[in-house]
Amino acid sequence: MTGHGKGLPMKTATFLRLAALLAFLQFFAHAFLFVSYVPSHGPLEIATVEEMKSHLFKFGGVVAHSYWDLYTGYGLMAALNCLVEVVVFWQLAGLARNNGMKIRPVVALFAVANLIYAFLVWKYFFFVPPMVADLLIATMLAIAWVTARTSQA
Repeated sequence: MTGHGKGLPMKTATFLRLAALLAFLQFFAHAFLFVSYVPSHGPLEIATVEEMKSHLFKFGGVVAHSYWDLYTGYGLMAALNCLVEVVVFWQLAGLARNNGMKIRPVVALFAVANLIYAFLVWKYFFFVPPMVADLLIATMLAIAWVTARTSQA
């Protein structure tokens, strides 16, 4: 390893760990806000939530579900996805020192995924904090991807 490239794997790990920390904040915020939310925008919102809970239909042709079941399941899966990112980014940071080139495809995949998440949040929710978090995570991953190219096994 050359003197110039010697510090780069550490930088790669640092950016991956920053991405992991941002993903953890996103997980915590999403999970906490999702499970603790109580409708507070008046009777129409309460009626809408009750309607979502009471309207059952066969989803997949087998089991009856409500729209609320699907909403809840999706929200919890989104929180879990953030937690999975935390673990993957932290593990990639540990691999960065000796396997910089090998981790690049996984880092690129998650960078693109977070850009897509940001776009979907903008298009369907326009809720700025998670959109910014996804953009920051994508940026940390992009920097990790660039710095990982110069590391050597």
